[in-house]
Amino acid sequence: MSEGLAWLPQALAELRDADLLRELTYCASSPGPEVSVDGEPHLLLASNNYLGLATHPAVLKGAHDAIDRYGAGAGASRLVTGSLDLHRRLEERLAALKSSQDALVFPTGYQANVGTIPVLAGPGDTIFSDELNHASIIDGCRLSRAEVVRYRHADPDALEDAVRATRSTGRRVIVTDTVFSMDGDLAPLPALVDIAERHGCTLMVDEAHATGVLGPSGAGAIEHFGLGGRVPVVMGTLSKALGAQGGYVATNRELADLLRTRARGFVFTTALAPAAVGAALAALDVVRDEPWRRERVHANASRLSEQAQELGFRVLRRDAAVVGVLVGEAADALAAGAALRAERVWAPAIRPPSVPPGTSRLRLTVMASHDDGHLEWALRALSAARQTVAA
Repeated sequence: MSEGLAWLPQALAELRDADLLRELTYCASSPGPEVSVDGEPHLLLASNNYLGLATHPAVLKGAHDAIDRYGAGAGASRLVTGSLDLHRRLEERLAALKSSQDALVFPTGYQANVGTIPVLAGPGDTIFSDELNHASIIDGCRLSRAEVVRYRHADPDALEDAVRATRSTGRRVIVTDTVFSMDGDLAPLPALVDIAERHGCTLMVDEAHATGVLGPSGAGAIEHFGLGGRVPVVMGTLSKALGAQGGYVATNRELADLLRTRARGFVFTTALAPAAVGAALAALDVVRDEPWRRERVHANASRLSEQAQELGFRVLRRDAAVVGVLVGEAADALAAGAALRAERVWAPAIRPPSVPPGTSRLRLTVMASHDDGHLEWALRALSAARQTVAA
């Protein structure tokens, strides 16, 4: 080993001793309700493929058709030769979905956040960020070099106090997830919109885990609360309920024009692959045409949440497809995850830094493609995991 890397064994040992070393488990099938892991069928209970669209025939056809016409890759960044008319069609559809004037597609949701936030705020400005925001939001805030004020999770009063206390004369930006990815609860969006409008702040929301799942048409939390047109910057992903890959920002035309020029996560990367764009366009049609999928997700999540509580688990508040089962210490969460795996249920333990210390958990997610038999399977495995944690 290089002398410069001599610190690695100790760093790995420290992570292992704290039950925080990560290992990859490889799946040998598509992300349906059941998947092949180590040659055995497992119930998939931790995927973000909420509507089951990653394997939907229409979505697969959209991907295949795009490959046939445009090839495997875009071949360049968007500002060189990588912009396809296919990208523009998707951006127009996303803008309409989010009641915005325009939209930009990024290769990943992570790039959308870390690219957009530093354009909204910089040195001398202030960002107010929910303390449980996703890592991509946190990193975008750091890259902005603005002052970052973390406010108490989903607490409008704490946010308003922080906004009133700031002495900055620069821009002020409020940024929050709508559905929080690790807890599964919903931000108090109407109150946040009111605060932003009252104090002249720019509100940016991350709809990654809400799009396709919330709202009468599946447009997300903004639609769910009837706030169309009142949130100026809306980020989301194509890789969760839409079953594809990529991220986007929906906003007004002026900010979209600025992001095309200034957002480094958009400018300095190869454009999103045609297959992902074609799949996402088809997925938007399915979201519109098959509302039963949203209904099934909520019914499945309600049943899983209620019956996990009956087993004696502490289940976090649930507003979408994520059911957070709080365990506590990382070692106990690992034991619970191992108990699930012994019952051929794949739902790895979630540990720091993904969640705060002492709040390790099982992050269970349902899909529209889970049937009653799958849920009974899940509950049998949770019963075994409960005995492990109790012991």
